Amino acid sequence: MITSKSNPLIKSARSLRQAKARKDSGLFVIEGLQHIGAALQAGWEIEALLYAPELLESEFGRQLLKKSASRIEEVSREVFESVAEKDNPQGLLAIAQQRHVPLESITPTGCGAALCSAQDPGNVGSILRTLEAVGGTALYLLDGGVDPYHPSVIRASMGASFVVPFVQAGSSDFLAWCKSRGAQLIGSSSRAESSYQDAAPATPWVVLLGSEQKGLSVELQRACDVVVSIPMRGKISSLNLAVAAGVLLYWYTGRPASAGP
Repeated sequence: MITSKSNPLIKSARSLRQAKARKDSGLFVIEGLQHIGAALQAGWEIEALLYAPELLESEFGRQLLKKSASRIEEVSREVFESVAEKDNPQGLLAIAQQRHVPLESITPTGCGAALCSAQDPGNVGSILRTLEAVGGTALYLLDGGVDPYHPSVIRASMGASFVVPFVQAGSSDFLAWCKSRGAQLIGSSSRAESSYQDAAPATPWVVLLGSEQKGLSVELQRACDVVVSIPMRGKISSLNLAVAAGVLLYWYTGRPASAGP
């Protein structure tokens, strides 16, 4: 049993709270039994599993240990709690390898969503969860923004991070890819004259949303096939990014597709 908080593996796991350590190592942390189970089921490469017997009360969690061929390390409760970010941790934590999916490897077959410089990891995780629910092809993260391996993204996605591919790319490369693949680009802006209810999707299509603070730039709006707004009936000027994405994704997946953009 590892009982020292200065153990190299423990120090490495704790460092993965920081974006720089995740970038340099190519690793990230998965907390929560459901999330770890989803990653194992989807075939993600797990470097190590840390478990604290005193905290791991779930039979499901104990079965995950038996199913994994990864390095498994028993740690004390104090050591585990020094690594875990969640309150009342469940006693199992995974250190996993990141996956980097090239834009060119994605073939759009239905719907997708693209976020330009999104800043809130909870929003990104929630949008991944919605994409999985509607059968989306991928999430495209454009021009930086949130690290998709941020712990809050993983938690908010409820396992969708391990099912829905996420692609990091520049907006210019993404626009060229959409054109070459014949993907309709549906932009979202609170200033757009057309309501989202008036647009018809042309499969494949991608909903494009701007950042929480600045929205979608004029340049990106001009690059879209259509730009729509979600009408506000109250005094609020716009919706939360994840809520707006959910409205658009569910509306357009429920609409009959037209023949082309």
